[in-house]
Amino acid sequence: MSLNAEWRNFLLNENLDDKTIFTYIQGLQEIISNLKPRTVSEKRRIQIASQHLKEVRRYARRMLNENMDLQEKLNLLEEGKED
Repeated sequence: MSLNAEWRNFLLNENLDDKTIFTYIQGLQEIISNLKPRTVSEKRRIQIASQHLKEVRRYARRMLNENMDLQEKLNLLEEGKED
């Protein structure tokens, strides 16, 4: 069974609640790490893809933190409104 088929099965068999953006990023990182470049240009493309994934992970963490902060502020505002 190929890595792509395993990844597809994972995505289809898992509950949507268990999936996060980090699950997708991890899967993509595994796929990229298992690629075997045959040319120098393919090697560069894989390196660029890997760097882009690191940036995506960084931005996803940042968005998650901002989302949590906004959720806390919303909860505080709702509690203040109830009083």
